[in-house]
Amino acid sequence: MRYLLDTCAVLWLAGDGEGLAEATVADLQLSQNEVFVSAITSAELACLVRKDKIELPTHWRRWFRDAIEHNGWGVLPVDLENIEEAYSLPGDFHSDPADRILVAAARLNKLKLVTGDQKILDYPHVQATH
Repeated sequence: MRYLLDTCAVLWLAGDGEGLAEATVADLQLSQNEVFVSAITSAELACLVRKDKIELPTHWRRWFRDAIEHNGWGVLPVDLENIEEAYSLPGDFHSDPADRILVAAARLNKLKLVTGDQKILDYPHVQATH
């Protein structure tokens, strides 16, 4: 299976995994599964730190790079195709740009999106899990 982590999932996995279903955490740890993050997550982390919504033990940039390296996550770029898909999503979807980019990346790359966001979990046009 191939997974894409949203920003909350990245934070949960860097902690104790709480916030995600035990089965999902177990799947993410299986060596045959591939796990990715989007470059947009770095922007979300920067914003969360700047707004004092989260506190990280190191600068957000170093923290994110260390998490990627330590976990062996692949990084997906935010490119023109991703933006075009993000703003061409079928049906009704909320307007948060980062969420649109994540959903688009999951769709384009045939990834299961790991999220705690109920709006994404309820969106019928992307495969998602909690």
